Amino acid sequence: MRVPLSWLREYVDLPATETGRDVQEKLVSAGLEVETVEQLGADLKGPLVVGQVLTIEELTEFKKPIRFCTVDVGQANGTGEPQEIVCGARNFAVGDKVVVVLPGATLPGGFSIAARKTYGKTSHGMICSGDELGMGDDGTHGIIVLPPETEVGKDAIELLELVDEVLDIAVTANRGDCLSIRGVARETAIAYGLPLRDPALIDVPAPNAYGYPVQVTDPFGCDRFTARTVTGLRPEARSPIWLQRRLQKVGMRPISLAVDITNYVMMELGQPLHAYDRSLVQGTIGVRRAAEGEKLVTLDGVERKLHAEDLVITDDRGPIGLAGVMGGANTEIADHEVTENGVNGTTDVVIEAAHFDAVAIARTSRRHKLLSEASRRFERGVDPQAAAAAAQRTVDLLVLLAGGTAEAGVTEVIAPSAPHTLTVPADHPDKVAGVDYGRETVVRRLQEVGCDVYGQDELIVTVPSWRPDLVDPNDIAEEVIRLEGYENLPSTLPKLPSGRGLTHRQRLHRRAGRTLAGAGYVEAPTYPFVSEQIFDQLGLESDDPARRVVKLVNPLSDEEPALRTTLLPGLLGALRRNDGRGSHDLALFETGLVFHPRQEQERAVATHLPVDRRPTDEEIAALNAALPEQPRHVAVVLSGAREQAGWWGQGRPAGWADVVEAARAVAREAGAELIVRKGQYGPWHPGRCAELVIAADGTDRVVGHAGELHPRVLKALGLPERTCAMELNLDALEAVGDGTPQAPRISTFPVATQDVALVVDKPVPSGEVEAALREGAGELLESIRLFDVYENAEQLGDGKKSLAYALRFRAGDRTLTVDEASAARDAAVALAGERTGAVLRG
Repeated sequence: MRVPLSWLREYVDLPATETGRDVQEKLVSAGLEVETVEQLGADLKGPLVVGQVLTIEELTEFKKPIRFCTVDVGQANGTGEPQEIVCGARNFAVGDKVVVVLPGATLPGGFSIAARKTYGKTSHGMICSGDELGMGDDGTHGIIVLPPETEVGKDAIELLELVDEVLDIAVTANRGDCLSIRGVARETAIAYGLPLRDPALIDVPAPNAYGYPVQVTDPFGCDRFTARTVTGLRPEARSPIWLQRRLQKVGMRPISLAVDITNYVMMELGQPLHAYDRSLVQGTIGVRRAAEGEKLVTLDGVERKLHAEDLVITDDRGPIGLAGVMGGANTEIADHEVTENGVNGTTDVVIEAAHFDAVAIARTSRRHKLLSEASRRFERGVDPQAAAAAAQRTVDLLVLLAGGTAEAGVTEVIAPSAPHTLTVPADHPDKVAGVDYGRETVVRRLQEVGCDVYGQDELIVTVPSWRPDLVDPNDIAEEVIRLEGYENLPSTLPKLPSGRGLTHRQRLHRRAGRTLAGAGYVEAPTYPFVSEQIFDQLGLESDDPARRVVKLVNPLSDEEPALRTTLLPGLLGALRRNDGRGSHDLALFETGLVFHPRQEQERAVATHLPVDRRPTDEEIAALNAALPEQPRHVAVVLSGAREQAGWWGQGRPAGWADVVEAARAVAREAGAELIVRKGQYGPWHPGRCAELVIAADGTDRVVGHAGELHPRVLKALGLPERTCAMELNLDALEAVGDGTPQAPRISTFPVATQDVALVVDKPVPSGEVEAALREGAGELLESIRLFDVYENAEQLGDGKKSLAYALRFRAGDRTLTVDEASAARDAAVALAGERTGAVLRG
């Protein structure tokens, strides 16, 4: 919202020494975001005067039309003689009053004016356009032609109000009242402690039965509709300079007198209005919902297919306007046109000042992608009580400036409603702010914003019609706090209760992150939004549970409307971007939530939690039941070199074993035993995929996968060759782990090492052999390590492989004998042979 300081001063008697910067500081302190203060005409220097064109000589010997003019500027040039000026514009004629800048002046942008020879003539100044004076868009982009009655020689800087300050305010969605000069003036008056001259406080005639007929069939969509009629307007009447300049300063383009007046009153009072050419309106004006498929050509010339929820203005033919958004072309105010029979144009108008439902207007505006100044105000909240005053103000200006006659008839259709009233403890703002304001201060501040306040300890507050955002006690507290000054609130740190630390889940989350960071991985948090196409690129089966996603109703991007069910899309995308920018040796990790929709029978409806007290455990549980399942996962991705080559050695590329080890490291932090076995799933290479399993309640549960990604996935996602990845359900590990990492047990007794080489069938996983050896060896086994895998058909036989393990035995209370260690080894081999068919290699 652009607010000229000169306009603001009409309603608040600001001290003459106050500048736009001073007002900005006051309004910012009151909670309004004043982004900039624009200094209009700051570098403008006269003489800049009104002149009358006396003669025009067309210079035709040049490539473009040039005119040599003589202009009467009165005594402004010190001689009274006509001023000779060369000009290339053609939108003025002999006798026209124009704006002339004389030598010695400076125009906006530091453009100095001096007499100079051009096109064979000497030009003593310039005839100015609006753009050259920094006036903004006047719709003509040509020389300014002033009204005939303008006095020659008059100072044009004062006439055109070229010097001013304009405050640019970023109005938040809840402060629709500040989308008007009236609303900002009220805030300014409160900030300075000065009285407000409310422009809406004017005499309005009572409604009667003689006004233009109006029928509202949707009182919820339109709870107030005022119609006034003005006849006998002069078609040739133009908007006066002061009106045009005020519209330009607030960022609007002057169009025609009737339209300019409705725009002016809208900016002044915040009430959008619309003027209909009465001769084009047929029958009763109505307000209703559109019929599905109805069409309307709006003022921008676009034919729009209407929706059944659109609120429309109608006459006997059908829709003539999109309520609260834009009028229809079939009742547009016609600009004047000079013909042989005189001047044609609109002479009779019907003024509409209505109040529409904010939600309906917002949805219509977005549905048709049609944003207007009117819809911007209606969707943020318009004062319904200002409709009649806005209509009267429009009528008064049309009578004053266009010579019209206001008809006695006044139509006002009002749906019954009661003012919004709140009951608020008098000390509620004190409790919210932590400051002792006292009842008198609270009452005074609420009365300043327009509230009626009664009561002592319990205040009964009647909210003013222009503040629909005040709906609960905390809103009332905010008004008191902001007007007393946010800067006056004490800075205090919250006092946290003792004895509360991180939850078990939070501690595991942090330990997992530190472990991976210590192993050389870099954390790369990514967005949780994905497209469903990614599951095809990852090669997931059509019935894979990961394809069941939670979709957002209003996503940030239509291309990514779903919440992730796996961390891999975001991590792989980060890896691809970094690889494409020259970083080829990458090790990334992320810990975060994934989202799974609940089953139909488990779904609940989310409810709003209270803000005046702590929610109960039942309320929190009910809200959580309405949310999707959100387990925490951990994932890593690798590409390029895992160990760099150099003078110290060859280095090595990252491989599937590295991501498997990352999974083991996370499991150790959770205190869980992770079983690694061959698997096959989605994006992983079927021959290089490890299935990560935990034993829970006597059954094996798959909690993740690790390994090298499938070449088709790499090609689909544009990833480097041999990229590896791992993803693990961190919550599942937490559920089975003891939660506390165990320090290694250090014994004073020596270790006994026994190596065994077992021959098994090739399909037998080494993990199953290791599990059997571990169980068979018993409590004396300290550790077991697979240190060799050997395959040779001549020595071992077809379809066989040799697995060599190093077994370390130790007792905590004695030195083991060779016989004890050998017995434990033999027991381990025997159980492995029984379960997997393993035999000692000869």
